[in-house]
Amino acid sequence: MKLTKIALVLAMGLSASAFAQSSSSIRGKVTTEDAGISVAGVTVTATSENMPKPRSVVTNADGSYNLQALIPGKYQLTFVSSDGTTRQMDVEVFLDQSTRVNLLLEPTSKNVEVITVTGSKIFREGNSSLTNSVSAEVVDAVPTGTNYRDLMKLIPGVQYSENSVLGPSAGGSGRDNKYGFDGVDVSLPMFGTLASEPSTHDVQSVTMDRGGAKAIGFNRSGGFSIDTISKSGTNEFHGSLEYKIQDKSFVADKDDADGTKYELNKSWLIGSLSGPIIEDELFFYGSFYRPESDRVNKETAYGETKDYSSVRKEYFGKLTYAPTDDLLLNFSYRTSDKDNSGESIGAFDTDSTSEGSSADQDIITFEGSYIINDMTTFNFQYSQFKLETAGGPDRLLSDVTPTLGDNLDLTNLDNLGLFNVPNLQLDNPDFDNAQAQLLIDQYGYVDDAGLKAGGGSIGAGSTINEQNFYRDSLELSLQHELEWGSTYHNIHVGFKWAEGTEEISRFSNGWGSISYFGGQETATDGTPIYYRAITQQMSLQDASGSTVPVIESSNESYNIEINDSIEYQDFVFELGVLVSKDVLYGQGLRANSSNVSGYELAPGEKYKMHTIGFSDMIQPRLGATWNYQDDASVFANYARYNPEASSLSRAASWARNTRSALNVDFDENGNFIESEPRDGSSGKFFQEGMTPRSIDEFTIGATKAVSSDLLFRGHVRHRKGDHFWEDTPNTSRLDGKYKSPFGGVPDHIAAKGEYIPNLGAMRDEVGGSSYVIAELDDAFTKYWEVSLEAEYQGDRTYLNVSYVWSHYYGNYDQDITGGSSDANLFIGSSNLGDGKGRQVWDGKYGKLNGDKPHVFKAYGYYTTDWEANVGAYLVYQSGDVWEKWDGSEYGYSSSTIRYAEYAGSRRESSHWQMDLTYNQNFTVYDNYVVEFSAELFNVFDNQTGYNYDPYASNTTFGEARNLINPRRLQLSVKVGF
Repeated sequence: MKLTKIALVLAMGLSASAFAQSSSSIRGKVTTEDAGISVAGVTVTATSENMPKPRSVVTNADGSYNLQALIPGKYQLTFVSSDGTTRQMDVEVFLDQSTRVNLLLEPTSKNVEVITVTGSKIFREGNSSLTNSVSAEVVDAVPTGTNYRDLMKLIPGVQYSENSVLGPSAGGSGRDNKYGFDGVDVSLPMFGTLASEPSTHDVQSVTMDRGGAKAIGFNRSGGFSIDTISKSGTNEFHGSLEYKIQDKSFVADKDDADGTKYELNKSWLIGSLSGPIIEDELFFYGSFYRPESDRVNKETAYGETKDYSSVRKEYFGKLTYAPTDDLLLNFSYRTSDKDNSGESIGAFDTDSTSEGSSADQDIITFEGSYIINDMTTFNFQYSQFKLETAGGPDRLLSDVTPTLGDNLDLTNLDNLGLFNVPNLQLDNPDFDNAQAQLLIDQYGYVDDAGLKAGGGSIGAGSTINEQNFYRDSLELSLQHELEWGSTYHNIHVGFKWAEGTEEISRFSNGWGSISYFGGQETATDGTPIYYRAITQQMSLQDASGSTVPVIESSNESYNIEINDSIEYQDFVFELGVLVSKDVLYGQGLRANSSNVSGYELAPGEKYKMHTIGFSDMIQPRLGATWNYQDDASVFANYARYNPEASSLSRAASWARNTRSALNVDFDENGNFIESEPRDGSSGKFFQEGMTPRSIDEFTIGATKAVSSDLLFRGHVRHRKGDHFWEDTPNTSRLDGKYKSPFGGVPDHIAAKGEYIPNLGAMRDEVGGSSYVIAELDDAFTKYWEVSLEAEYQGDRTYLNVSYVWSHYYGNYDQDITGGSSDANLFIGSSNLGDGKGRQVWDGKYGKLNGDKPHVFKAYGYYTTDWEANVGAYLVYQSGDVWEKWDGSEYGYSSSTIRYAEYAGSRRESSHWQMDLTYNQNFTVYDNYVVEFSAELFNVFDNQTGYNYDPYASNTTFGEARNLINPRRLQLSVKVGF
């Protein structure tokens, strides 16, 4: 019997996208060296347990075929030739990827009906997109973690980070990354961070995109994009229940100066169930996830305190429905409730001042694909994202309603808000120490000498903060393939609408925060101020008895993309463009064309703040790949991105004029004197003619398959960011050569004058800030990257190794705009540009946050003969950069981001760590499996310091404010069938 000679090429990454519909495809060509064998009319069928129904197509005249809209997973691919001979092979399809399978036929014996393909060559074909994809098998076998954020450690070249809010840098701001779960954008509207926390236990496939040339998936990310798809049901029932624990005794001591021990106990309960509702038609998948943490809080100077507790309950359900062979529908719903208590109790605070938080998250997705014919597919997705958060006191003073004009009951201060017990000021003759002593005697704590002392806090937490985020999104796309002469075209057209909304309200708990002033300051009428309450205006009632409404802000975006993947001989060309339109909505004005400003005051009313039109955001995507050998290629691309993350719809909103907190002052008897708004921001106008923020990217690279299991890829990439918007004083360019280590305003910028020449006339009509939203002159970022990657996929082994050299520099560091960068800080209305010492010409040029010249990563697993998996993760990376901050160099007492030396003049210590995991399976009865797992993170306990203190005036200047988490062990047991 003469065996059929078969050449099989699997090319992952042919159609990577940011957040495309959660589907994949298999395509290729059937060819032959024998003219007597027909390549047309071969039936190609893909079958998977994840798909309710198989997908089949018939090869075209040239032998080409395309199986579209597949759920990621493992497939059996069957080719049935015209002579009835069947050839079968197993392939794996990844999220948003097109797997290429080419088949070369030769004559076979008539008595051979089924040929199983083995020993096939596998490699990833060159691609002008920088995409990596991994399956659930890798996620489960490598020591990754249980939270979505943990998946980022797998992205080649992207720094390992233990931030809880800000994403890692990938050649741009960590606020420009995009995060998808089942194709739904779960990044925070307005802020671009990952504040939501979906779990990873039911992830089926992950795709990580660091850049590329395709106008598919509405990718406007200035950093990286990561997306996942959840597991689906099958025709068989499967279920599992897992319990995982990390006891405080499983964690090494911290390397703090006092040798603080780790005191947090953690546990996880994870369950799932899946199966058919209607066999071969309707599947279901459901899961439950409950992480819990608790800690015994230490006693404070006032005595015992409540324990810290954090509990989250997450439920997920998914239906996969294929009513016909050509129609596939998915509906999923994820809901999560998280409650924390006992979060913050200071060493000199009473237990009653403790605070807590809550976060309720819902993600709804309805998507589908309809195969119109073998060449045309229609996809849609509608999604809703909701994250409602609240933070505030564990003790609520619901019976205390602040009303301007009311007096303070000085005998009951511990029930009116958060009272800050004073210290004596014996050297201050203007300070009433006698009354301060009475307050200390009544409300102070007992010190080590048995005497009453001040300086602590009593009562209840001061502020209730409610911040809710919503996003609705609709995506439609049409994919069509055609032959035109000697070229093959894969044409994609898509439309996406999305609206992100933030609702924020801040209320005082009682009167809020109350402090003793001791008469050393006077009110406008000359009355000495003895007490001051900081009270949120939203807590106050108006004349009708109603409170001030919440601040609502929203960003709306419209996106149209057109892409054509053109195949010509050994070349693939990507010609695409994404055009976008963003509309920002604020609150507090309405349009009035007769006014110079174009507005009139309208408290509480929604208004269109600013529009960035389609003509201003044309984002070309151009790429070329030359597959000069079956196992080797070179590629190049150019792409432009206009990142959509912006906080301006709230930061520049007129609603902020009426929502600032108040200073409410009282005399020595607690009688009301007056109130006035605290210093804060207010509505801002936009400079005319601004160009939207953009990032231009150039990439060249190559791939080479050394064997059927081993692939190498290398590339060089350059990114440049321009046209950054920030709020800044309208007269910033006119500040001249002020006191500065760097000379003040450059002459060519000073010559441009004010950003808005007639701002005074506009403010006369509707008020607003003397700051404006402007395009900062000469602001830029640049990024260079050289990357080498290797991937090995054996029968029992998986290994991914990467080394990336990079350099990130410029004069606009969006990720360091406050004393704590790991927070939801405004984009476009930060401390950057806020007066002298904070401008881009004030030493801001240099290495930027996220500049890590060397990042090496290696991760993988090995499956043993005794039903076990051994997994490992290794990372080495350079330390981040920092510089000295000193406001006195500019004549200010505030030093935040006022540089005393060029940006990035200093570097933190480098860090490396290894994580290990061991999973042992035991088949106990039929298909029932018991799995024991041990995960050991940071094996060598390298608690490298990071986030160095940059404040020159601090005694801790130059010391690390955070440490990489210590060595910790997690143990789990799982029962599944």
